[in-house]
Amino acid sequence: MSAKNTTAILSKLRSFMKNRAYVSEPLHAYIVPSGDAHQSEYIAPCDCRRGFVCGFDGSAGTAVVTDHEACLWTDGRYFLQAEKQMDSNWTLMKEGLPSTPSQGDWLSKVLPLGGNVGVDPYLMSAETWKPLAKLLKSNGHSLVPVHQNLVDLVWIDRPPMPCNSLLVLEHSYTGQSWQDKVSEVREKMAEKKADALVITALDEIAYLFNMRGSDIEYNPVFFAYAVVTTETVNLFMDPDRVDKKVQTHLSLGRQSPSGVSVTVAPYDDVKTFVADLSSSVSGKIWISDKSSQGLVSSVSKKRLLLAASPIALMKAVKNSHEIEGMRRAHVKDAVTLCEFFCWLEQQVHTGTVTEVSAAEKLENIKRGQEDYVSLSFGTISSTGPDGAVIHYHPTPETDKVLSTDEVYLCDSGAQYKDGTTDVTRTMHFGTPSDYEKECFTRVVKGHISLATVVFPNGVKGHWLDSFARRALWEAGLDYLHGTGHGVGSFLNVHEGPCGIHQRINPHEVPLQEGMILSNEPGYYEDGQFGIRIENLVLVVKKQTKYNFREKGYLTFEPITLVPIQQKMIDASLLTEQEIDWLNDYHTKCREVVGAELLRQGKKEAYNFLIKETELIG
Repeated sequence: MSAKNTTAILSKLRSFMKNRAYVSEPLHAYIVPSGDAHQSEYIAPCDCRRGFVCGFDGSAGTAVVTDHEACLWTDGRYFLQAEKQMDSNWTLMKEGLPSTPSQGDWLSKVLPLGGNVGVDPYLMSAETWKPLAKLLKSNGHSLVPVHQNLVDLVWIDRPPMPCNSLLVLEHSYTGQSWQDKVSEVREKMAEKKADALVITALDEIAYLFNMRGSDIEYNPVFFAYAVVTTETVNLFMDPDRVDKKVQTHLSLGRQSPSGVSVTVAPYDDVKTFVADLSSSVSGKIWISDKSSQGLVSSVSKKRLLLAASPIALMKAVKNSHEIEGMRRAHVKDAVTLCEFFCWLEQQVHTGTVTEVSAAEKLENIKRGQEDYVSLSFGTISSTGPDGAVIHYHPTPETDKVLSTDEVYLCDSGAQYKDGTTDVTRTMHFGTPSDYEKECFTRVVKGHISLATVVFPNGVKGHWLDSFARRALWEAGLDYLHGTGHGVGSFLNVHEGPCGIHQRINPHEVPLQEGMILSNEPGYYEDGQFGIRIENLVLVVKKQTKYNFREKGYLTFEPITLVPIQQKMIDASLLTEQEIDWLNDYHTKCREVVGAELLRQGKKEAYNFLIKETELIG
């Protein structure tokens, strides 16, 4: 993970910041966001502009380049990674720490009076643009839209935008036709008195049309925009994608039995189409404030309804087909992890297994499962100090040999047609120290505390975050990442608008029955080890003794069924209720996953499962 030399890149970028051929007036600063025109968390190679400029390739962060300085803002998951990947031209701004100024505050301080701050308006969301522009203006500066992306001018060998084939999902996976989803969207539009809905998030488009793609690695989405009006359904994507199966699925060129059909137009036509909506529809034009400033600003303010897309919540609440699919996917994933950890127990002591070879082995095992499509993110296979790098990904350059002397953390997931998985387990293949066991056990206690919490309808995830941290806080420990994120159904592994974290998010919605989230507390000792225990959990109804004001109550049900290594647990730190939970959980793992392991003829992995699920106490 060596640092990238960015001297020449910064020099060229700064020259374009002053070049009147590309900017209307010289820029004193240029912002390089991490996302694409759809504000995606994970992006295609053609959109990795921030990584190209500074060398840091984590999924979250923003680069800011001025005449004499270059800074990167990122969160606690990536502090160690960013420090290793960036050269001396760059200063790391650690988001979330009290001493770290916001980008707007920092720019207001370092820019000369009347400074111009440029950014590609299609790479910054409207919700980010508005407060930043207001802050800069209050300090005598301007936020300037730069429609010619300056990084692209420097990036001579920038990869082209992908245009891969599309997959049409059967009803057995989706549980609802795209026509019915469109009808539901139109009902929500009517409630808001909107005549058009502009859809920009790639996972929302994939969900709405019951199609999947592979334009972004690990994320089964495809580059497109969509606009639903009261009369039409418009999909903007490369027409070359429309094969016979897609044509039939979308009822192209004919009216479908439901009376709904789709019109497909080229991807870039969306800009003109949205700008012309004000003259073609009479009501409000609904677009999410998470959409790009470039697209939002093309809609007349008088007609604009800037609000969260209704599809975000629709896809977050899974239907019965999606829930059962997610259960099936997690049983398959548990089979692969039992086989993988069994193999590691047999091989680590030989000194021949590395972080990279372990990740490759796990991927090969996953490929053998029915309906497997791809990984859902790059496997985090980390031993010893690498485990403390929260989103570490091994490379040939950083690869280390696994040993019986260090903690091993593996965070992995897969995309199956049934659903999406995301599981983290922390293992020791030798004898863990008392301190490692205490840290591990406190993480397990936090995991159980959150897994068993009962809460009323209307509660948002940030109310629950401290349940996962209490046992760590009691010992003066903590972790610098969120505790839970929503997960898609054969969609993005990180999905809004629900989550469990310390920060208050204005887009966050109350947890509802049918949502699926992660439960993943951890602890990371810099330079030593990392620990994380992650299950995916389903929000389910909970019968309570009383029902205050008829609110109704909810709790979590784990759908991940992978043993938690008992060697790492100090049982003396567990309560009787925590031991009961672990025993019940491991019994379910044994019964459900054990049956599938035997069905697939994986006897060694079955024996590993039986050993790892023995009752405590």
